[in-house]
Amino acid sequence: KTAYEIKQCDWSSDVCSSDLVAIVGDVLHSRVARSLVQALRLVGAHVTLVGPPPLLPEGLGVERSYDIRDITSADIVYVLRMQRERMEEGANYVPSLREYTARWGVTLDRLTASQRVMHPGPMNRGVEIDPRVADSPQALVVDQVKAGLVVRMAVLYLMLGGTEMNA
Repeated sequence: KTAYEIKQCDWSSDVCSSDLVAIVGDVLHSRVARSLVQALRLVGAHVTLVGPPPLLPEGLGVERSYDIRDITSADIVYVLRMQRERMEEGANYVPSLREYTARWGVTLDRLTASQRVMHPGPMNRGVEIDPRVADSPQALVVDQVKAGLVVRMAVLYLMLGGTEMNA
Protein backbone atom coordinates (compact mmCIF):
# COMPACT_ATOMS: atom_id res chain seq x y z
CA LYS A 1 0.00 0.00 0.00
CA THR A 2 2.81 2.45 0.77
CA ALA A 3 4.62 1.98 -2.54
CA TYR A 4 1.23 2.38 -4.23
CA GLU A 5 0.57 5.60 -2.35
CA ILE A 6 4.02 7.00 -3.09
CA LYS A 7 3.72 6.31 -6.83
CA GLN A 8 0.12 7.61 -6.99
CA CYS A 9 0.92 10.92 -5.30
CA ASP A 10 -0.49 13.99 -6.99
CA TRP A 11 1.26 16.87 -5.36
CA SER A 12 1.12 20.41 -6.60
CA SER A 13 4.90 20.54 -7.06
CA ASP A 14 7.47 18.77 -9.25
CA VAL A 15 8.71 16.67 -6.35
CA CYS A 16 6.42 13.72 -7.03
CA SER A 17 9.17 11.62 -8.58
CA SER A 18 9.54 9.89 -5.19
CA ASP A 19 12.77 8.33 -6.34
CA LEU A 20 14.53 8.92 -3.03
CA VAL A 21 13.03 7.50 0.16
CA ALA A 22 14.58 7.69 3.62
CA ILE A 23 13.22 5.22 6.17
CA VAL A 24 13.98 6.55 9.65
CA GLY A 25 13.82 4.63 12.90
CA ASP A 26 13.62 1.12 14.26
CA VAL A 27 14.00 -0.94 11.09
CA LEU A 28 15.26 -3.98 13.00
CA HIS A 29 11.99 -4.63 14.85
CA SER A 30 9.58 -3.25 12.26
CA ARG A 31 7.12 -5.55 10.50
CA VAL A 32 6.63 -2.86 7.86
CA ALA A 33 10.24 -2.07 6.96
CA ARG A 34 11.45 -5.17 5.11
CA SER A 35 8.42 -5.45 2.83
CA LEU A 36 8.50 -1.67 2.33
CA VAL A 37 12.14 -1.81 1.21
CA GLN A 38 11.33 -4.62 -1.24
CA ALA A 39 8.28 -2.84 -2.65
CA LEU A 40 10.09 0.49 -3.02
CA ARG A 41 12.98 -1.15 -4.82
CA LEU A 42 10.51 -2.85 -7.18
CA VAL A 43 9.05 0.52 -8.18
CA GLY A 44 12.53 1.95 -8.72
CA ALA A 45 13.03 4.02 -5.58
CA HIS A 46 16.45 4.58 -4.02
CA VAL A 47 16.12 3.75 -0.31
CA THR A 48 18.31 4.85 2.59
CA LEU A 49 17.79 3.56 6.13
CA VAL A 50 18.54 6.15 8.81
CA GLY A 51 18.79 5.58 12.56
CA PRO A 52 20.87 4.21 15.42
CA PRO A 53 23.36 1.52 14.32
CA PRO A 54 21.80 -1.29 16.40
CA LEU A 55 18.38 -0.67 14.80
CA LEU A 56 19.52 -0.79 11.15
CA PRO A 57 19.99 -4.39 10.00
CA GLU A 58 22.43 -5.29 7.26
CA GLY A 59 21.56 -7.34 4.21
CA LEU A 60 18.56 -5.42 2.90
CA GLY A 61 20.44 -4.22 -0.18
CA VAL A 62 20.06 -0.50 0.57
CA GLU A 63 22.24 2.25 2.00
CA ARG A 64 22.39 2.77 5.76
CA SER A 65 23.16 6.02 7.55
CA TYR A 66 23.47 6.92 11.20
CA ASP A 67 23.16 10.66 10.53
CA ILE A 68 19.68 12.23 10.49
CA ARG A 69 20.98 14.96 8.15
CA ASP A 70 21.01 12.35 5.38
CA ILE A 71 17.22 12.62 5.10
CA THR A 72 17.54 16.01 3.40
CA SER A 73 18.03 14.48 -0.06
CA ALA A 74 14.90 12.28 0.19
CA ASP A 75 11.59 13.07 -1.49
CA ILE A 76 9.76 10.95 1.09
CA VAL A 77 10.75 10.55 4.74
CA TYR A 78 9.08 7.39 6.05
CA VAL A 79 9.15 7.38 9.86
CA LEU A 80 9.03 4.22 11.97
CA ARG A 81 8.33 4.09 15.69
CA MET A 82 10.48 2.45 18.34
CA GLN A 83 9.17 -1.10 18.71
CA ARG A 84 9.88 -1.39 22.45
CA GLU A 85 7.51 -4.36 22.82
CA ARG A 86 9.61 -6.39 20.36
CA MET A 87 12.97 -5.59 21.91
CA GLU A 88 14.74 -8.10 24.11
CA GLU A 89 14.23 -7.34 27.77
CA GLY A 90 17.21 -5.48 29.16
CA ALA A 91 18.67 -4.68 25.72
CA ASN A 92 19.84 -1.12 25.18
CA TYR A 93 19.45 -0.24 21.52
CA VAL A 94 19.55 3.47 22.37
CA PRO A 95 20.70 5.13 25.61
CA SER A 96 17.29 6.77 26.19
CA LEU A 97 14.18 7.92 24.33
CA ARG A 98 15.27 11.50 24.95
CA GLU A 99 18.59 10.91 23.17
CA TYR A 100 16.83 9.00 20.38
CA THR A 101 14.51 11.97 19.83
CA ALA A 102 17.40 14.44 19.90
CA ARG A 103 19.51 12.47 17.42
CA TRP A 104 16.98 10.81 15.09
CA GLY A 105 13.58 12.43 15.67
CA VAL A 106 11.98 13.94 12.55
CA THR A 107 11.40 17.63 13.19
CA LEU A 108 10.41 20.57 10.99
CA ASP A 109 13.94 21.96 11.03
CA ARG A 110 15.29 18.65 9.67
CA LEU A 111 12.92 18.66 6.69
CA THR A 112 12.88 20.72 3.54
CA ALA A 113 9.68 22.38 2.34
CA SER A 114 9.34 19.95 -0.59
CA GLN A 115 9.64 16.73 1.42
CA ARG A 116 6.67 14.59 2.33
CA VAL A 117 6.39 12.48 5.48
CA MET A 118 4.75 9.08 5.92
CA HIS A 119 4.24 6.92 9.01
CA PRO A 120 2.55 3.50 9.32
CA GLY A 121 1.20 4.23 12.80
CA PRO A 122 0.73 4.19 15.62
CA MET A 123 2.77 7.33 16.19
CA ASN A 124 4.76 8.19 19.27
CA ARG A 125 4.41 11.95 18.95
CA GLY A 126 7.37 13.69 20.47
CA VAL A 127 9.64 10.62 20.13
CA GLU A 128 10.22 9.63 16.50
CA ILE A 129 8.15 12.45 15.04
CA ASP A 130 7.52 15.99 16.18
CA PRO A 131 3.76 16.67 16.52
CA ARG A 132 4.17 19.72 14.27
CA VAL A 133 5.49 17.43 11.52
CA ALA A 134 2.71 14.88 12.03
CA ASP A 135 0.07 17.62 11.71
CA SER A 136 1.75 19.55 8.89
CA PRO A 137 0.68 19.68 5.24
CA GLN A 138 3.86 17.69 4.50
CA ALA A 139 2.44 14.64 6.30
CA LEU A 140 0.72 12.16 3.98
CA VAL A 141 -0.50 9.92 6.77
CA VAL A 142 -4.23 10.44 6.10
CA ASP A 143 -3.74 9.75 2.38
CA GLN A 144 -1.62 6.73 3.32
CA VAL A 145 -4.47 5.32 5.43
CA LYS A 146 -7.02 5.91 2.64
CA ALA A 147 -4.80 4.19 0.05
CA GLY A 148 -4.19 1.29 2.43
CA LEU A 149 -7.92 0.79 2.84
CA VAL A 150 -8.55 0.75 -0.92
CA VAL A 151 -5.69 -1.67 -1.58
CA ARG A 152 -6.85 -4.02 1.21
CA MET A 153 -10.39 -3.97 -0.14
CA ALA A 154 -9.17 -4.88 -3.63
CA VAL A 155 -7.00 -7.73 -2.33
CA LEU A 156 -9.87 -9.14 -0.23
CA TYR A 157 -12.24 -8.88 -3.19
CA LEU A 158 -9.87 -10.85 -5.40
CA MET A 159 -9.13 -13.42 -2.67
CA LEU A 160 -12.87 -14.01 -2.13
CA GLY A 161 -13.36 -14.86 -5.80
CA GLY A 162 -13.91 -11.52 -7.44
CA THR A 163 -13.03 -11.62 -11.12
CA GLU A 164 -13.27 -8.04 -12.35
CA MET A 165 -11.87 -4.82 -11.04
CA ASN A 166 -13.74 -1.78 -12.38
CA ALA A 167 -11.76 1.43 -12.18
